[in-house]
Amino acid sequence: MAITMNRSNAANVSGTPLTLSGLVSGVVHWNKARRTRAVLSRLSTHELDDIGISRGDIDSICFGRR
Repeated sequence: MAITMNRSNAANVSGTPLTLSGLVSGVVHWNKARRTRAVLSRLSTHELDDIGISRGDIDSICFGRR
């Protein structure tokens, strides 16, 4: 059984149509989160405590899973 995809039914997992601007926006968001995680990961435990976060919070903060 073949499935035909066209503009009317091609969608991502959330059901919204895929667009170039949406793809670019996703990559930009991911890259900002990646850079933020890199910066926070370089901080010492004491510096993280000073700003009120722990090492376990870094991914949640960077990728919005808080």
